[in-house]
Amino acid sequence: MNDAYILVIDDDVDVLHTARIVLKPHFAKVVVESNPQQINFLLSNQQVDVVLLDMNFTTGATSGQDGLTWLQKIREIKPDQQVVMMTAYGDIKLAVEAMKRGAADFIVKPWENEKFLATIQLAYEHGKSKEEIKTLKAQQSSIHQMLIASDDIVEGESEAMKQVLKQVQKVAGTDANVLILGENGTGKEEIAKLLHKNSLRNKGPFIKVDLGAITETLFESELFGHVKGAFTDAKEDRHGRFILSDGGTLFLDEIGNLSLTMQAKLLSILQNKEVTPVGGSKPAKVNNRVIAATNSDIQKGIVDKTFREDLLYRLNTVTILLPPLRERVEDLPALANHFLKSFNTKYGKYASFEAGVIDELKGYSWPGNIRELMHAIERAVIMSDADSLTMHDFLINQNNLTSNPLVDTVNLDDIEKNTIERAIKKYEGNISKAAKELGLGRTTIYRKMDKYGIKY
Repeated sequence: MNDAYILVIDDDVDVLHTARIVLKPHFAKVVVESNPQQINFLLSNQQVDVVLLDMNFTTGATSGQDGLTWLQKIREIKPDQQVVMMTAYGDIKLAVEAMKRGAADFIVKPWENEKFLATIQLAYEHGKSKEEIKTLKAQQSSIHQMLIASDDIVEGESEAMKQVLKQVQKVAGTDANVLILGENGTGKEEIAKLLHKNSLRNKGPFIKVDLGAITETLFESELFGHVKGAFTDAKEDRHGRFILSDGGTLFLDEIGNLSLTMQAKLLSILQNKEVTPVGGSKPAKVNNRVIAATNSDIQKGIVDKTFREDLLYRLNTVTILLPPLRERVEDLPALANHFLKSFNTKYGKYASFEAGVIDELKGYSWPGNIRELMHAIERAVIMSDADSLTMHDFLINQNNLTSNPLVDTVNLDDIEKNTIERAIKKYEGNISKAAKELGLGRTTIYRKMDKYGIKY
């Protein structure tokens, strides 16, 4: 038995009774209806897989026009609905006409049960195939637009981003697993999309899993899938993200949030290249590239025994470290203009930046990185009544605005010193908080403070 919903419409009660008896052992839900006037209600309130429709409903009618009329109405309600026509009169011309108008197949009454079941099963499978193709096309279109949008976010003129993009160029064409490190909002997902776009798997799916949002109880179901009845809410078979990304790329975001138990299960999949759905017994081979990302200090996790070293080795064939926005402020003008153009289009505005605004934005520390910049510009575009955006349109902490260090110098030591001083000032001398925002350990920040003679 499969999960199909079959709707049988015929004015002959004996036909409906027979159809129910034949179909019930093979399909999950079989509904019979003698009144075709109920078609609109039934199709609008249920996801019907196959409709079996009689050709004649008027007493004494044999032309089949009733059925053709109702077929057209069904197609108007649901253009992709699978409809199998039924008639007691084996008129080939009528069958051809029904097929021309969108019928999936044609059955002559009285039918042979085996052929009857085969015809309906074929229509059901054809409908599912069309749905999968439609979904796949939508996904591919979405991925294409997503990948185009990501280019403007990751490209940059800063030396830091040039180094990142060189790494991406080298590793994208391989099947090596990649670990992307960086603070929240630095664009780790965009780098993952760029790797997928430039890989040999770019025709396959790009599937993201936010591991930070998945509870331990749902972890296996989400990643490995489940079979119907595996647990209380498992009402149907469901593919996990590993199967859905087969042939493409699986992006595991916030990998550092996994418990040791979940890490062990993930490691097993990566080693064996096969998954067994929850409640299932047959493992399925998977062929996908895994890209992981985190803002956590993985090395510290290994020392603290909260992250498995063997899992890290499986994930980080290549490690890409994304710089925070404060370390690539040369890229801010291009990013800001990209977001401005995008939100102008989205909200039907024609805003531009007032002279000097970009330079002032470059002097802000941007603790939320690119994501914070994006949200700040979106809000400014929405709330401003003028065509020119001023600093008053941006809800950012003015205490974090300083003169831009890159205006006067491009010396890396000077930039690093200035950044550390700004972080310490921001947190009023709290070195732990400053170190956390900078992505540095306490020992490292004290060493750099001593190097640059920074007092607090």
